Amino acid sequence: MTSPSPVPEIPESPREAERISSITGVDRGRIPAQRRDLELNGDISGVVATGYRPHIEQHSHVHRHQPVEHWSMDQIQPSASAVFNVPHLTEMFVGRSEDLARLHSEMTSTRLGSVVVTALHGLSGIGKSTLAAHYAQIHRNERSLVWWVAAETSAAIESSLADLAIALLPALVQAPLEQQAELARQWLATHEDWLLILDNLLQPADAASILARLPRGQILITSRRADGWHAIAAPVDLDVLSRDDAVTLVTNIMRSRNPGSNVEGAAELCEALGCLPLAIEQASAYMAETSTSPVEYLDLLTRYPAAMYGETAEGGDAQRTMARIWRLTLDQLADTPLAGRILRMLAWYSPEEIPVTLLSELAEDPFLRRAIGRLNAYSLIKHEQGMISVHRLVQAVTRTSDAEDPHRGPEQVSRGRKDAARALAHHLKPLDYLLPANWSSFRAVLLHVRAFASYSDASSDTHDDIMLLRSVGVFLKEHGQIFEALNYLRRCHASSENLLGASHPESLSSCNQLAGAYRLAGDPEKAIQLHEAVLACRVDAFGIDHPDTLRSRHNLANAYLETEYPKRAVPLFEAVAADFVRMLGDDHPDTLNSRHSLANAYLEVDDLVRAIPLHEAVLADRVRVLGDDHPDTLSSRSSLAGAYWDGGDFGRAIPLLEAVVTDYLRVFGADHHRTLRSRSYLANAYSDAGGVEQAISLYEAVTSDYLRAFGAKHTDTLASRHNLAYAYLDADQPRRAVPLFEAVAADYVRLLGADHPDTLNCRHNLASAYLETEGSERAVPLYESVLADAERILGRRDPITKRIRASLRHVLNERQ
Repeated sequence: MTSPSPVPEIPESPREAERISSITGVDRGRIPAQRRDLELNGDISGVVATGYRPHIEQHSHVHRHQPVEHWSMDQIQPSASAVFNVPHLTEMFVGRSEDLARLHSEMTSTRLGSVVVTALHGLSGIGKSTLAAHYAQIHRNERSLVWWVAAETSAAIESSLADLAIALLPALVQAPLEQQAELARQWLATHEDWLLILDNLLQPADAASILARLPRGQILITSRRADGWHAIAAPVDLDVLSRDDAVTLVTNIMRSRNPGSNVEGAAELCEALGCLPLAIEQASAYMAETSTSPVEYLDLLTRYPAAMYGETAEGGDAQRTMARIWRLTLDQLADTPLAGRILRMLAWYSPEEIPVTLLSELAEDPFLRRAIGRLNAYSLIKHEQGMISVHRLVQAVTRTSDAEDPHRGPEQVSRGRKDAARALAHHLKPLDYLLPANWSSFRAVLLHVRAFASYSDASSDTHDDIMLLRSVGVFLKEHGQIFEALNYLRRCHASSENLLGASHPESLSSCNQLAGAYRLAGDPEKAIQLHEAVLACRVDAFGIDHPDTLRSRHNLANAYLETEYPKRAVPLFEAVAADFVRMLGDDHPDTLNSRHSLANAYLEVDDLVRAIPLHEAVLADRVRVLGDDHPDTLSSRSSLAGAYWDGGDFGRAIPLLEAVVTDYLRVFGADHHRTLRSRSYLANAYSDAGGVEQAISLYEAVTSDYLRAFGAKHTDTLASRHNLAYAYLDADQPRRAVPLFEAVAADYVRLLGADHPDTLNCRHNLASAYLETEGSERAVPLYESVLADAERILGRRDPITKRIRASLRHVLNERQ
């Protein structure tokens, strides 16, 4: 009988020798006959994990001496202790019960005897590898072999399969790598009680060399690719951690490394990090090492984003930072430069519900679709039904410039900001904010404008930024969100003057809009100051009869009407109305608007003889010129009803107000501030006409709708609650009025400040309610306090001051 041939010597490179030594735990060429432990270390999502040491049974010495080509892997069985090289998870794994259940369902869904392939996909850093490893740990006793394959490239897959062959039969250590991998495939093809994990597979096609030969078993793929799996695997999309689990992860990591760690503010930090596991692990390790609290880390992240997104704890993997992993992903998209430009543009928007139409100016449709498709394929965005979403941390890193990152250079980030502003500005530019048909288009991008304004620095505002801020500011002003509108219009005005100069037409227009917002916010003095400045510039630039100059004179008259000197407004309105007729004609919208304002001015100075006929005439002209449903027409109807009401003609006022409410509901919808205000006016009319119970019922309904539509902090909501409290007082129900007045007064102080006229008025009414419930002892000190504040803030001649003084005098006279 011929003796077995010795195992031939095969030359090895130093790298190959190191790889083999790491698998077998022995020097090259020495394969002991006894059982040998294999130590395999792995790194999962930035957490260093200690490898499991599988027990590999060595087979008979006869096999040891056979030539490599004579080995048959189907004759080799793993020992009783399963072959298992999956990296250990630390105690830091949290949550994911639903994800594990979904994964297990897919992994066990195919009938026995066929290969089961599941692709776990999601954003880099979201914890795909961690979940896969945890799943393998849970189900390790159900398999005779569980093998972890580094699958970034085809070469890495071949190397991992070769490692598997050596783990099954250490005598194969000297075989060529290609033969080792082939024998591993043969073993897998002839057995079914195994689980193969292909970690970080970049291309579905890279799995073809394995899948084509495996009729049975189970394969779990992790990949950042979201598409391309339908033909080979059941896809499972992995999302971020829940907020509670994210907080638990922060706490576990910090206190395992530094038991005395301060975790206050962990929930807010997790929200800022978007509950992304890698980001949380990176931040928590840094905080534990540096004794930094989540509150302090969040401050660092805000002030030094570029440094913190790339920061690791001592000994951490610098390649596993948020900035680095997405740079590697974008490297894969280098052949589609438009993809990076799109991502840098999306970084300036709100993370959810970004309309694809905003991207239409970047490229022609086929190229745009391809770039969006590739970003979606690599899980950097999600694209569904015309809307895009991006993880907030991907956005944060993308808009943080880094001169060393080829995808986030300062010029690239700046261009992304400009693209974002231009798209939003061009979306809104052709839209009339007054027309209800356009409101959905404004609302579709409102969240994104808010995000852009919060992320961008005003000192770098461009012309597109100014257009955008003004468009949204006037829309919000029209919809009753005055204080948010003020924020945008203040920035718009400042940026216009900085970029274009104070006398530029765009700057004057911005100043005019800002003045109007101040007037609606209850600050007519500030409005007058700005309107007078605009008027002076326009007179100098265009002359007294230019339409823009006429509009400035009209706006200034409106501001005068809001002060304690409304009679100053009347002659200015009369002159402006005559000039509009002369310059633009009777039917021009600006002419009609000036006549409407003049009628309101007559009403303000109690000149009903001229106010009512003029309102009736303007209403008729607006119906003829603009139509029944135009917002200006509805405003004329409401003002005419108010004139009837002021004249005590409730027989005409209330039916007209009821019709106005119906029209506003039909045209504007139930939740628009004009609709809600019209219902409040109607409730006021019911109360003045003696129907206080009817008024209370309507006030309660309107207040509930304000709370639902605008929230408790909106000024119109506060006004509605204040009106309801006053109605309770008017209905001799002071004990219902007092707690509501107290709550509203506190909210006014918090929202508008102690010196705001609405705050003073509410405190005055609260004093009246105290008088009804507790007598003058509690009411008089409040009356005196409010009067002192009103005289200090508004002056002795202001109508509010006079009303408070009259109330106090009446109470004091009654006490005598």
